[in-house]
Amino acid sequence: MLLDGFFENFNNFTEIIKKKFRGIYQNSSLYEKKISKTFDNEFIYKPSPHLLSSIIKYQNKKYKIEDFELETVWNSQIKPKDFEKLNNFFWFFSLDLKSSKKSAQEVISNWINKNNKYKKESWEFNITAKRIISWLSNHQLSYNESDEEYRSMFDHMIQKQTNHLLNEIKNSEDLENKIIGCSAIILTGLCYKIEKSYLNVGLNFLKKITNSSIDNQGFTNSRNIKQLIFFLKYFIIIREWFKESQIEVPEHIEENIYYLGQSYAFIRQNINTDLLFNGNNKSNTHDFDHYLKRLGYKFKNENKDCGGYIVLKNKKICLAMDAGSSPNPKYTQDYQSGALSFEIISNGRKLITNCGYYKKNNQNLNEISKSSAAHSTLIIDDNSSCKFTKKKDKLILKSGFKITQKNSVFEKNYWKINAAHDGYFKKFKSIHERNIEFFPEQMKFVGNDKIIRKKNNYNFKFDIRFHLEPNIKLMKTQDNKSILIELDDEGWKFTCDNYEINIDNGLYFGNKNSYIENQNIFVSGTLNNNEENIKWEIKKI
Repeated sequence: MLLDGFFENFNNFTEIIKKKFRGIYQNSSLYEKKISKTFDNEFIYKPSPHLLSSIIKYQNKKYKIEDFELETVWNSQIKPKDFEKLNNFFWFFSLDLKSSKKSAQEVISNWINKNNKYKKESWEFNITAKRIISWLSNHQLSYNESDEEYRSMFDHMIQKQTNHLLNEIKNSEDLENKIIGCSAIILTGLCYKIEKSYLNVGLNFLKKITNSSIDNQGFTNSRNIKQLIFFLKYFIIIREWFKESQIEVPEHIEENIYYLGQSYAFIRQNINTDLLFNGNNKSNTHDFDHYLKRLGYKFKNENKDCGGYIVLKNKKICLAMDAGSSPNPKYTQDYQSGALSFEIISNGRKLITNCGYYKKNNQNLNEISKSSAAHSTLIIDDNSSCKFTKKKDKLILKSGFKITQKNSVFEKNYWKINAAHDGYFKKFKSIHERNIEFFPEQMKFVGNDKIIRKKNNYNFKFDIRFHLEPNIKLMKTQDNKSILIELDDEGWKFTCDNYEINIDNGLYFGNKNSYIENQNIFVSGTLNNNEENIKWEIKKI
């Protein structure tokens, strides 16, 4: 343990030294000279702004550039988040095209005069990549009807910023930022027809990133649903840029869209609601679905198992389980330890849910939402199925688990999901196996959580939690043997013989970066046998 701590501290110290030297180099004349090597190529391909409507939050009201304080906008002291929004220029997408082109170009000129040389804050990787995309996509305001001197400055600055991205993309630690960076590099190559220096290099970087971060089913290795949708959005944008610029779409772009699209159909379109597994929250993808339809994309997936998730459904009921092993630690900054957690959707409404994810800068809430207790699954002695460690202000996986068995049955009158994991083996010498059956004719779920102990030294306690959305009402019956669930106009009954059942309060993180109190049903007991079978039932009444 002491040796592990030493190496961790040493690696952190080495990383700090590297960053300091990189910072000194980036502020040097050598770096300025390196990124200032640009081409005289003309801005030829003008990308349509509407191709970005899947990632831009368009507002009904369009603003005029004249409404902004143009002379003081770059001198104001503002919050970091507002600074990022201002400097990435995505606010240009909210401008009325009838705005003064001269005024819009004056804002860009002022920014360039103030930030001509590299500055850490305004040239941050993600901000720079978005700024390039915005300037090029909003060419009607940022470029059209400008004079030769402005165009020369604009062209040079686009390429200079792209050179900076090329220099920094290997150092960027955020996978999604790397995708945005690749997109900006590729777009510059398409707009200026600079194939070897930008287009091919950007595509090669993108290929390396996706080869290492997407599995052979087309699901992200992080098993993060949000990230899957993010990847799909940017790959489609890149493909549409190629098509619009009349350049053949690379094969690996087409292939990734096909597989990512299949995974999207499996996890979102087939269900038409959000499953709260591994960093996901409630979101509205209807606009994205309209975007796909408008551009002619149709995805289909009839599989029952994809990306480590099993989903069984008919017109009325959906049963979904997280039956995947924990990812490689480098993909786990938003991972949650919900091994074998499940959700039930009845007529489009959540009957059983997980608690969702809290990502905002509050480590306590983030840690709570990552725990197994925030999921509808089993917990032994208040421990999660995997452990996290803090790294650069983020909780990433320290020790994970493997799925040791998995199978499912889907027939008209009988469904079953069976899976097991070893997340509790190291500490408790126990395997957790979960079996959930559904009988459609009886509208009844029968579950069995089996704890198989390889060593019987201590009598540990266990809990199994079944989380519910905040609007659902619960009532325990007088005999203490059942709990009634009121789901709008539906009634369900939960029972579990031989074990104590209760109602507990919790926190629900289903809505992004917020929380509200909810309730959960929990079954508790003590492990007394080498094999403990906790049988429970949820039946419609």
